[in-house]
Formats: sequence, C-alpha cells, structure tokens
Amino acid sequence: MYIAPTNTDHLLSEAEKENLYQKLIEQINKDFNLANEGIDFHSSTSPEELKVQLYEKIYRLIQYKFAEYLNLLYIIDVPEDQVKKLDGSDIMELSEQVAFLILKREWMKVWFRNKY
Repeated sequence: MYIAPTNTDHLLSEAEKENLYQKLIEQINKDFNLANEGIDFHSSTSPEELKVQLYEKIYRLIQYKFAEYLNLLYIIDVPEDQVKKLDGSDIMELSEQVAFLILKREWMKVWFRNKY
C-alpha cells in the first residue's frame, strides 16, 4: 500500500530502501526535460546532493522564470491546491516546500509503476 512520505529525507530514504532511487532520478530528469528545464542528475548523485540541487533549481525558476516554473508544475502534475496552500512569503522556504511536492509526485509515479 502506498504511504505518502512526510518530508524529503523520508522520501529519499524510502526510495533507497525500496531500490527505486535510480528510477526516481530518471523520472525527475525525464519530466524536467519535458518542461524544457533540463536538469541532469547522474546516477551517482547522492540523496543530499539531489535535495540541494533541486531546491536551488526551483528557487531560480521562481525568481527568474516564473512561467517556466508553472509549466514544470503542470507537466509533473503537482496538485494545484497543494501549491496554493503554501506560504510564499519566504522564497527559500517556498522552494524547499515545492521541491518536496515535486519529489512526492515523482515518487508516486515511480512507486506505482514499480508495484503495478
């Protein structure tokens, strides 16, 4: 049964535990490329590096390429209501929260594809 992770670290450790971390990286790369926001996480990227680089990428998109940021959320299929619930007063914190929503959605895709 799918249990939604509560935070980024929990999600990444769950992906590693289920041997799906590599597939998660592939899914992230695929969806970012579909949105024309190329990101290239290598298979050797550690969970900590992935987290930091994803936070930075989202931060830059929010700051400088907002239309592309919205397009990325649409392509990844991040639920709009969850994004609207976030507090946008601190962009650094917002980028971390959005990165978690992205990871959560990507993880759901990978997990379901693997199980069914």
